[in-house]
Amino acid sequence: MRITRIVGIGAGLAVVAVAATSGVMAMDDEGRTTVTAYFDQATGVYAGSDLRILGVKVGTVESVRPKGEEVEVRLRVDKGVQVPKDAHAVVVAPSLVADRYIQLAPAYHGGPLLADEAELPASHNATPVEVDQLYASITELSTALGPDGANSDGALARLLDTGAKNLDGNGKAIGNSIEQFGKATKTLDKSSGNLFDTLSYLQTFTTMLKDNDGGVRKAEQQLNSVTGFLADDKENLSAALKELGTALGQVKTFIKDNRGALKANVDALVPITQTLVDQRASLAESMDTLPLAADNVVKAYDPLNRTINGRTNLNELSMGGPLTDESADLSGLTPVDAIRQKALPSLPLPAVGTVYGTPAKSATQKKGAKR
Repeated sequence: MRITRIVGIGAGLAVVAVAATSGVMAMDDEGRTTVTAYFDQATGVYAGSDLRILGVKVGTVESVRPKGEEVEVRLRVDKGVQVPKDAHAVVVAPSLVADRYIQLAPAYHGGPLLADEAELPASHNATPVEVDQLYASITELSTALGPDGANSDGALARLLDTGAKNLDGNGKAIGNSIEQFGKATKTLDKSSGNLFDTLSYLQTFTTMLKDNDGGVRKAEQQLNSVTGFLADDKENLSAALKELGTALGQVKTFIKDNRGALKANVDALVPITQTLVDQRASLAESMDTLPLAADNVVKAYDPLNRTINGRTNLNELSMGGPLTDESADLSGLTPVDAIRQKALPSLPLPAVGTVYGTPAKSATQKKGAKR
């Protein structure tokens, strides 16, 4: 009876311990992120391997198992660790003999987070090159360059010998070239913005040329015709340029010999040119009216009698007498007539529309009076 009681108490304590452990594990699992990453291969990665970000451990590898032609690796990220949504996984080998670990990159700097149960495809993940693959590549290269490959007839040996002879004594020049190239790349790095702007403008220019391909071709053909014409007449063109050079030399000599006279003539032209400038409005008006005046002269010429016939209205010279009074009424006159009225001298003529102080009768009125 006592033994049964002891066994019962022990079983109860075991149940309590299991429940407590399960509760602690459940609490530990809360807030963690589970990620499934796929790799082409996962050599040296095991359950319990480290999961790191920037070399700092942030979780563990939960399981590693093959799945078709890929390897499925379950990753458990610790609580509170933030991983960016666009993260990828990399298998890192610190050395040839040390255990490998998986690293998530890049580190989180803001933006959306990687969701729980997210999957990272193998195309975004990377694995290191294995030593046997490296050895196989070196063996393949040495075989391709060996006596059974490219150097079967000594071509590679001759190439190396020629290269050695060409480089002999040029070490300083090569070093200087490398140094200058480094400076050039440094300059380009500082001016990368301007460089890319230039490339962008060049792209715009080439795009414009592409869009106007027909016009560019036509311009090239026309330019080709011009250059062909110049090529055919190069002798005449050369003679013309030679004569032009001679003429310019003579002009230079003439100006040198007659500098004083030319200066005097130019000084004498100053008043004339100044007058022309001052009277440019009158000259412009003359240019407008001269054609009409010439036409009137042609029409006024009588070829039979060889005379120029014309008539004038002297009353227009007076327009009622000079307007010396500033308060005179100019409302019935046009601006031109008003200016003319002020400018012309007073003549002893009756005003327009009057005959010796009485209003003039029109031709119609005169005919009516005769009737």
